[in-house]
Amino acid sequence: MKYKKLGRTDLSVSEICLGTMTWGTQNSEAEAHEQMDHAFENGVNFFDTAELYPTTPVSAATYGRTEEYIGTWLKKSGKRKDLVLATKIAGSGRPHIRDGRDIESATIREAVDASLTRLRTDYLDLYQIHWPNRGTFHFRNSWTFDVAQQDRDKAAAEIAEILETLGDLVKEGKLRAVGLSNESAWGAMKYLRLSEKKALPRIASLQNEYNLLYRHFDLDLAEVAHHEGVGLMAYSPLAAGILTGKYQNGARPEGSRATINKDLGGRLTPYQEPAVKAYIEVAAKHGLDLAQMALAFCLSRPFMTSIIVGATSVAQLKHDMAAADVTLSDEVFADIAKVHRQYPMPL
Repeated sequence: MKYKKLGRTDLSVSEICLGTMTWGTQNSEAEAHEQMDHAFENGVNFFDTAELYPTTPVSAATYGRTEEYIGTWLKKSGKRKDLVLATKIAGSGRPHIRDGRDIESATIREAVDASLTRLRTDYLDLYQIHWPNRGTFHFRNSWTFDVAQQDRDKAAAEIAEILETLGDLVKEGKLRAVGLSNESAWGAMKYLRLSEKKALPRIASLQNEYNLLYRHFDLDLAEVAHHEGVGLMAYSPLAAGILTGKYQNGARPEGSRATINKDLGGRLTPYQEPAVKAYIEVAAKHGLDLAQMALAFCLSRPFMTSIIVGATSVAQLKHDMAAADVTLSDEVFADIAKVHRQYPMPL
């Protein structure tokens, strides 16, 4: 397992991060503990969760359950000091989470304390803003995103309040580092400039979607990452399982996420079919497993800090973690580039 610095912090994290968003619905507490045991024993020191989880599906009845499962494992294993533990505050719009209120000073403090309780720890290594109050082009919103609807003064004031509150929590010892998720280049730079101006915590990471079918980060955000030392934590590196090939030709394997979240968050549309077929052909041509090729590609990106790998079984987790040992040839990269040119963003 390889390790990288998380942004400009002194935290060293494994290039494979254990994702957890199915624990509590698709996975039992015992299965979650089994996955954590296997990941940790094989060099993964970076776990990512969120107060919102599980998401298969999201519900008021299961809210916070994933963090609770991690908390019982931490108590049982005694590994807290050996881990970099990341979680997130949910953004506005979920009625069962603080009545859907925006992220602000009071809601941040409420969310942090609740996460600490569920996780059975007195500090969080990385605390992330799950999505911005002002809206985001992520979650398949890029086709209808309209920045003209945003209030400039309000957006700037919200970021200032959020970062100042996070700064207070760092001083209090509850947080070690802070990050963003589903954020834009403008948003990231606004946080960064404000941290410099007011001596507030510097953004360490961006947790955005990145995979062979959705490579928006290659552009402006890659430039932010390169010049500002803010690494990507890539979620959905297999596009919610689409890049395993299991959903080709309309298939819906029993027990798969697509039988629960029917369109996989807007990803499972006819547009992805020809692109996935083309990547299947590239993998077959070079004798590679499609999923491992897709993950190895993500790991090869210069802005990548860690890829978040989620699984519903230890067998799946082992298979995906093996991508860390896969080296792609120049010929594979060339063939991937050809497919990407033909299907630049099918999600």
